[in-house]
Amino acid sequence: MLGSRELPLMSKEGDIVIGGAFSLHSQISKLLLSWTESPEPLTCSINLREFRFAQTMVFAIEEINNSSFLLPNVSLGYKIFDSCASALPTTRAGMGLMNGEKRTSEKNCSGQSSIHAVVGTSESSTTIVMLQISGIFQIPVISHFATCACLSNRKEYPSFFRTIPSDYYQSRALAKLVKHFGWTWVGAVRSDNDYGNNGMATFIEAANQEGICVEYSEAISRTGSRENVERVVRVIRGGTASVLVAFLAYDEMDVLLEEALSQNLTELQWVGSESWITSAHLAKKRYSGILSGSLGFAIRKAKISGLQDFLLKVNPSQEPQSNLLREFWETTFACSFRSSTPDTKLCSGAESLRDVDNAFTDVSELRISNNVYKAVYAVAHALHSMLNCKQGGENVTHPCKLRDRPEPRQVVKYLQDINFTVESGENVYFDENGDPAAIYELVNWQRNPAGDVVFTTVGKYDASHPDGNQLTMNGVNITWAAESVEKPLSVCSENCLPGFRTAIIKGKPICCFSCVPCAAGEVSNTSSAECSQCPSEYWSNVNHSKCVPKVIEFLSYGETMGALLTAFSLCGASLTLVVLCVFFRFRHTPLVKASNSELSFLLLFSLTLCFLCSLAFIGQPTAWSCMLRHTACGVAFALCISCILAKTITVVMAFKAKRPANMFPQCSAPLQRTSVIGCTLIQVFICVIWLAFAPPFPHKNIVYANEKIILQCDLGSAVAFWAVLGYVGFLALLCFILAFLGRKLPDNFNEAKFITFSMLIFSAVWLTFIPAYVSSPGKFTVAVEIFAILASSFGLLFCIFAPKCYILLLKPERNTKKHLMGRHKL
Repeated sequence: MLGSRELPLMSKEGDIVIGGAFSLHSQISKLLLSWTESPEPLTCSINLREFRFAQTMVFAIEEINNSSFLLPNVSLGYKIFDSCASALPTTRAGMGLMNGEKRTSEKNCSGQSSIHAVVGTSESSTTIVMLQISGIFQIPVISHFATCACLSNRKEYPSFFRTIPSDYYQSRALAKLVKHFGWTWVGAVRSDNDYGNNGMATFIEAANQEGICVEYSEAISRTGSRENVERVVRVIRGGTASVLVAFLAYDEMDVLLEEALSQNLTELQWVGSESWITSAHLAKKRYSGILSGSLGFAIRKAKISGLQDFLLKVNPSQEPQSNLLREFWETTFACSFRSSTPDTKLCSGAESLRDVDNAFTDVSELRISNNVYKAVYAVAHALHSMLNCKQGGENVTHPCKLRDRPEPRQVVKYLQDINFTVESGENVYFDENGDPAAIYELVNWQRNPAGDVVFTTVGKYDASHPDGNQLTMNGVNITWAAESVEKPLSVCSENCLPGFRTAIIKGKPICCFSCVPCAAGEVSNTSSAECSQCPSEYWSNVNHSKCVPKVIEFLSYGETMGALLTAFSLCGASLTLVVLCVFFRFRHTPLVKASNSELSFLLLFSLTLCFLCSLAFIGQPTAWSCMLRHTACGVAFALCISCILAKTITVVMAFKAKRPANMFPQCSAPLQRTSVIGCTLIQVFICVIWLAFAPPFPHKNIVYANEKIILQCDLGSAVAFWAVLGYVGFLALLCFILAFLGRKLPDNFNEAKFITFSMLIFSAVWLTFIPAYVSSPGKFTVAVEIFAILASSFGLLFCIFAPKCYILLLKPERNTKKHLMGRHKL
């Protein structure tokens, strides 16, 4: 050991002694070790906040000793040492706790520690030092302020417990907080020790998972060089992030803010860890304006009945030999008990702490003090169970069974199983890693009407809740940096507008990106790396922000093309009926008789069907309309061409026959009917097979055009479709050949010529239809088919019946048998 043996600064005898280690003094000088001479004493100043923690421990022990319910007939003592927030003093304190106060000349050692548990220390690094010493003796250490996640390692620290949540949860809570407010580009500064390094490493890992980028991560130490602190502040000033996550211990925060004030570092949104976010000391410093609007997580605040009165009664007269109490008094009242200069005020000891407002007397934010209080009670409850104590009172039958020397390792076992509720209503227990429940309050630095900083709770974080529900806000308005009412923006790149995706810029973090428009049929509502493809029946809107149903396309009656085709179809059918009426009116005339009136009427009827069947192609396709379209059209045209074929055969055979002309029509009538019916039934048979095995059906075509859905009739069987069309073509070709053979008939009876011309038009229309049908897109396919039907129907109607109607209506003198037979020589 360097120097002399360490003695406790505060102590009291008891049946069982609890050790305490607090940073009662803050180290302000760095110890230089030469290894050739005794080191210089540490230069430390008293820490009023830590002194309050130590007095809270004393208060809790006194409260337990006065209780008849907890550890009846057993008195607790304490030994409180100063860790001075540094490794070497903590080592000395640890050795002092393990050893007794008295020197002994006996060479033998009992192997027993003078304490059964240690409450402390206030830093993770010093706690680790304490555990390395106490762990040898399996003495439990319960920290009230050491938050490093590394301390949850049960294999390395099996006797460690704490009443403050691990940084494992706090770091993730900070990442979720930053994400909640949409800050994806932040700076980070940490303490260069176990607390800061481990906490920041966990935060950066969690931030990466949340899609948050850290622009820079710097470390400072209160014992480090001033040049390093100045450099860190310059880095912060030069950064583009407007949010700074400060994972700093209280003392490092003090050092950083002093330099930040000198370099005029303002208008940053500070996000802090629990070590400084509720520090009233920082809030009263001259640089407190820099921290205006700070946000951070703090452990829950509590009230401890009687603590304030206990603290206000502290006086050097309680322990005249205590140097610590005299130093506290002199620091608080700026006086001295041994004045050596005329300018120094003498302390009387009668000064009142009620007139003082400092970190010791301030009990408005009892967070860490409450952790000390819970730690002491945790030890007491563990001892209560270990000693088989029964509840005290007037009828105590089984007092505590106090052994001669209880072993500290037994306390570890019972500490693991404690579960009790303190006066504030908070439940105290430890999980398998020695950690308490991770519940934080989200604190915001705001100012009251008097202009003082108040720590306002604006939310809560509970790690036990499912992910997504852990952070909740309570609806209280938040004050932001520089006391602004508007939330600051801290991003490397602005969020892309809807309809754009993010594209990473080479060599930069993922939070720095450019915006690329989504392709057709893709949408994006947020700044995502990929645009989402719309479902098959949806398409992107104009700005690619959402998927909308595709435009459904089919040839409807309401559009111009559909209306025109409908009009032509109805006109053709009406005109055919007019011709039918004309022929019926002149049915007894020679011309109509010579034209084979029975076939003429049947032909006009079939042409009417041809005109009307085109209407089935217009409108939204249905199961019935799809089956009716091609089959009705095929049968109607088969009937029509069959009638023309019968007329052609009759005409040709009539003029080619060698027997008298008036004999052939009479004997050919049954043959005509049979041929018409037979030819038509073949087409009907083909259509029946088509409908039975592979009927046409409505189909949504989403392949031809990506941006729309084409409603069409799927053929079902392409073979059947071309069979129907081919059969009509076969009849037309046969009719054309026969009519061509009769092209030289007498001029007064030139029906064969008209039939030949009509078949030419019919064949030309349908031969043109085939390539146009195959290549036409969407509804134009249907329009082409309707056009072919109407054009061929009009061609048949005009070529065959227009000349006859001309004679019937305008040239009645030519409608005589004499005129018809005038030029024909038998």
